[in-house]
Amino acid sequence: MKKVQQILAILGIVLLVGLYLITLVLAILGKNFFPMFMAALFASMALPVLLWIYGFVYKLIKRKAQENSHS
Repeated sequence: MKKVQQILAILGIVLLVGLYLITLVLAILGKNFFPMFMAALFASMALPVLLWIYGFVYKLIKRKAQENSHS
């Protein structure tokens, strides 16, 4: 299970770095790419929040499952 978490963490890092690079490139390209720039900017802010929420919910579910198995 720990190996899966490490793989998912690395995948999240790669996605974030890719989004930051895409955002930077779109910002440099100018006005013609403004809608894509805004989408990349939004995604680069929303993805870390979503990853945190998923991790938090996973820990809650895992804790509840462990409590139920001990009862």
